Amino acid sequence: MLVVMVLGVIAGAALPLQTNVNTRLRQSVGSPFLATFLSFLIGTATLLVATLAMDGRLPGPSAAAGRPWWLWIGGIFGVIVLTANLFMFPRLGAVQTAVLPVTGQVLMGLLIDHFGWFRAAPVHLGPTRALGGLLVLVGVFGAIGVADRVFGRAGGAPTGSSHGAGAWLWRLVGIGGGALLASQTAINGRLGVALDSAVAAALVSFAVGVVALLAILLATRTPWQMRRVDERRNPWWMWIGGVLGAAFVFANALLQPILGTGLTVMLILLGMMLGSLAIDALGLLGARRKKVTMFQALGLLLMIGGVALIRLV
Repeated sequence: MLVVMVLGVIAGAALPLQTNVNTRLRQSVGSPFLATFLSFLIGTATLLVATLAMDGRLPGPSAAAGRPWWLWIGGIFGVIVLTANLFMFPRLGAVQTAVLPVTGQVLMGLLIDHFGWFRAAPVHLGPTRALGGLLVLVGVFGAIGVADRVFGRAGGAPTGSSHGAGAWLWRLVGIGGGALLASQTAINGRLGVALDSAVAAALVSFAVGVVALLAILLATRTPWQMRRVDERRNPWWMWIGGVLGAAFVFANALLQPILGTGLTVMLILLGMMLGSLAIDALGLLGARRKKVTMFQALGLLLMIGGVALIRLV
């Protein structure tokens, strides 16, 4: 079980790496939608090869027979959250754009387990699990530097317009986006059980995302281009975002039936924070190096404690 939990943390750490990689890809192609589409396309190709290698076949149309419709929409949820974040960032700033979806993920993950939504095995939300979820949430706030900003140690208030009724609507969108991500984890896990293959479930999720993103590109008439940034050669690693994303979705589909949605979400969040702080501390993939603060380290400890409480139930 410990090995499986470590895999969840590693999968979570892949997400901030993917964000850095896709950010660099966006600089070369000029559009966030095009960068994400290319990332999804590469991820789909990776999962196609992996599915053929591991299963020896691809899921056919007959796989949909008798299955609930919601098994096939996990990829669309990911695209919705991506699009929402693009609009939230300039309106709410970086901190709220990061915190609000996490809030939705934690709450929805625990609720899915408690009520057995998406045919998940029910796990009662008792005081211990609730406290564990709260510790993870507080730990995330610390790990992304909210406390540093409150105490004036990280540049003051976040950027972006965060006042008025419109801002509160976008905050609800952020929380709802996090809930969709937790739902995606549960859906892909259940799809993996239905197809008897976690890698095939990840392939379906990515393929649906590719189709949705292609529709967005066509609707927005996004130009297709490739350019050099500051006349420097484009780094090879800007193309691996899709591989990292494929590994993340595969891990979700693999772990959810074993650990449940709530614990899977918490482990992934812990991995995300660890990966983000490692990128900042080491300056990985072209990121600017930043010192890890006391509040961030304390936040990670709280997250570990919260995961441990949830695991004890």
